[in-house]
Amino acid sequence: MKTYGFIGCGNMAKAMIGGIVSTGLANGSSVYASNPSAPSLEEMHAAYGIQTSHDNTVPAKNADILVLSVKPHFYESVISEIRDCLSKDTIVVMIAAGQTISVNESRFGKPVKLVRVMPNTPALVGEAMSAVTFNDQLTEEDKAAVLKMLRSFGKAEEVPESLMDAVTGVSGSSPAYVYLFIEAMADAAVLHGMPRAKAYTFAAQSVLGAAKMVLETGSHPGALKDNVCSPGGTTIEAVAALERSGMRAAVIDAIDTCVKKSKAMSK
Repeated sequence: MKTYGFIGCGNMAKAMIGGIVSTGLANGSSVYASNPSAPSLEEMHAAYGIQTSHDNTVPAKNADILVLSVKPHFYESVISEIRDCLSKDTIVVMIAAGQTISVNESRFGKPVKLVRVMPNTPALVGEAMSAVTFNDQLTEEDKAAVLKMLRSFGKAEEVPESLMDAVTGVSGSSPAYVYLFIEAMADAAVLHGMPRAKAYTFAAQSVLGAAKMVLETGSHPGALKDNVCSPGGTTIEAVAALERSGMRAAVIDAIDTCVKKSKAMSK
């Protein structure tokens, strides 16, 4: 059984730790976390029995897989703090936007098994979509171990690093777009007399079910849409209204804007 370490214990780290422990990938005593403040550490220790510290070198020294779960502007200082205490076999996982493999290889100043990951916030409910890129120091066994960790709290796919900015647009940031869509659908239902709590349930479950249809049937989204649109029916009327309002163009423009911002952060 591998040991896991987290430098930083914010929401994403908490979600990852929850997945790792609750799926039996590791027990709490095999997970180490450090954080400047105590409340997050106390919460995770109480929930999962993990090992906690305010010293970043503790998880760095003890973890087979070490996750840097801090804001991008802290990467340089954290790496300078831990680089001399890492084992040559430690796998370092970066989950911050804009943090490229090449920049951080230079910060370590020595060969290191480095992984760049872009997860998203549905990790909190075990439904993350994570993209992962490996540097050339990892073995196939190392890669499998990282993917197993990521799949303990959702789905994960390997992509070339050149696609990481696109990943940020289509999955990293996209839960926010979906929340807007759910909120708008619920507002419309409230407009027509449905209580708000019930409107959120109807809207959210419909989005969940539609997404599951795409993933589990393998059908093209356009074909699934066509199956719902009866000739002259209510659904095709609604689809026509969305098209008149430029829904597709708005979504494409939003993701394009997000990708450009991500590219600018990587420079």
